[in-house]
Amino acid sequence: MNASRKTHSPSDDLLRGELTELLPPPPVPELEPEREHALRYAVLRDALGAEPGTRPLAPRAVRGPLPRLPRLTWIAAPVAACALVAGVVVLAPAEAPAGPSGRVTAGESASPGAEQVLSRAALAAATAPAPNARPQDFVYVRSLVAHAGRSAAGGVATLPPAHQREVWLSADGSRGGLLREAGAADSVLSPSLPVYELEHRGASPRPTTLEAAPPSVTNPTHAYVATLPTDPEALLRLIREETRGDGGDADQRAFRAIGTLLAETWAPPKVTSALYEAAARIPGVTVLPSAKDAAGREGVAVARTADGEQTQWIFDRATSGFLGERTVLTETTAAGKKGTVLGVSAVLVKAAVARTGEQPGGAGA
Repeated sequence: MNASRKTHSPSDDLLRGELTELLPPPPVPELEPEREHALRYAVLRDALGAEPGTRPLAPRAVRGPLPRLPRLTWIAAPVAACALVAGVVVLAPAEAPAGPSGRVTAGESASPGAEQVLSRAALAAATAPAPNARPQDFVYVRSLVAHAGRSAAGGVATLPPAHQREVWLSADGSRGGLLREAGAADSVLSPSLPVYELEHRGASPRPTTLEAAPPSVTNPTHAYVATLPTDPEALLRLIREETRGDGGDADQRAFRAIGTLLAETWAPPKVTSALYEAAARIPGVTVLPSAKDAAGREGVAVARTADGEQTQWIFDRATSGFLGERTVLTETTAAGKKGTVLGVSAVLVKAAVARTGEQPGGAGA
């Protein structure tokens, strides 16, 4: 006689599933500090291609930090006073939720290839010379940029040839800066906004100024950037919090904000290194074998896609220095076909100068 087989009703299975959800997950033992350090060292050693038993070689320092491309928007000190927007306008969807308090949970990070590229960039940044800008100085950034534009009637976006862009940003944010682009008049970047006041109904408008918002991730000064956390997780949490009001994909906002900080500011080595490590914790960041910046320099890139656009950061293969950015359509839209380049940049020089209009070495107006 065959033994009877016990069966479970659907209601039993449902009850079992509910009970499973109520039970806490089994504890995961944490690594000892020494073991964690050894594993981290091994990962960095493998990323740099060092032989076992040898110290990873520090990447050769690049002459001057290298910056970034736009998401079609670049900071132009204080952003509240002067936001530069060019190119195609894309409406972002409602904000996608990030993890609790912006924390990235296990398995939610960049791809292994992107993590390797960003780890190399972090190591290179950590060994780069520290900025020498004093509070009374201006941070000077020279780059090549091109942003796609559309006519008033709409149509396909057209990318013009790259042109030179120079910006002088007050190191402590107390003085007006300057933006100079080929083919356009100079723009003064004031730390305050000109407005008109009405003391009462019928009174004549009285000119005054409105102070810009305090420094933040989206409105940075050199002094503010120097105070950013050097712990990657804390830094990513801060970036997510301070970009929350911009709408859209929270992870993409963080990725773009980090790219802007890399391109348009001159952070201390430990902060720059932490920015790369923070980016490695963003889900959906992948690696591209080859990409070119606005100067035609070819390198390896990391990228992230959202809302039909892909933002790419390009790095020098030999030094892991940041070269520039590209923004590319990943699907065909009214702005153009899939693969259309919406923006490209190349960071050429970062330096500290005494006054606006002055170039490194004392040249300039």
